[in-house]
Amino acid sequence: MTESKILAREDAARQADQWRAEGQRIVFTNGCFDIVHLGHIDYLEKARALGDKLILGLNTDASVSRLKGPLRPVVNEYARARLMASLAFVDLITLFDEPTPLELIQVVRPDVLVKGDDYTIENIVGSDFVIQHGGSVETVPLVAGYSTTALIEKIRAAYAQ
Repeated sequence: MTESKILAREDAARQADQWRAEGQRIVFTNGCFDIVHLGHIDYLEKARALGDKLILGLNTDASVSRLKGPLRPVVNEYARARLMASLAFVDLITLFDEPTPLELIQVVRPDVLVKGDDYTIENIVGSDFVIQHGGSVETVPLVAGYSTTALIEKIRAAYAQ
């Protein structure tokens, strides 16, 4: 079941410790993943290719609303988590409600921290922590023309007529 990939923070940390003990390279990324599109899939595939296990920190509904506004998310956190967990290249999902994923990164202690290339390594939250603990921080190219906000605007425009 995909629900077995969705873990509380403490359980996610224990699972990461177990994988690390088995010699697995742990990759971490995070995001809202509201209305999943090709850009998300491509990004997560590229992130997973940087290691053996991919842990995804997923923003809670309250966190998404704080970041994106009161009309977001379109898809609730349970549905987003189940959808992301159904992807073969995502090994574990854990939700976070804080303004940034820093606390989650400190608990999981990934070997590789990944964000899209719209970030620079210097402005990726948690990069200092990961590097100080012997890990690496990577950016992966994004697929041009895909964004949830743009998709929502396209839908709104189509129905405004």
